[in-house]
Amino acid sequence: MNKKVEHNEKNATVLQIAKAVMSAFMGIRRKSDHEFDAENLKPAQVIIGGLIGGVLFVLSVLLLVNFVLR
Repeated sequence: MNKKVEHNEKNATVLQIAKAVMSAFMGIRRKSDHEFDAENLKPAQVIIGGLIGGVLFVLSVLLLVNFVLR
């Protein structure tokens, strides 16, 4: 007997990835959201989202400092 294993793969949206990355930056996360992310997000999506989020954070801090010092 061959049993087919059904994978319920859902593609995560950009908004879901951004939400996961931002909550990871802040250090807050609900257990249900964490479980959803573990099931639906791929490591590459999280890494790319984290890099983009980090760059945006650094640029916004630099912009804010530049604005305050002028």
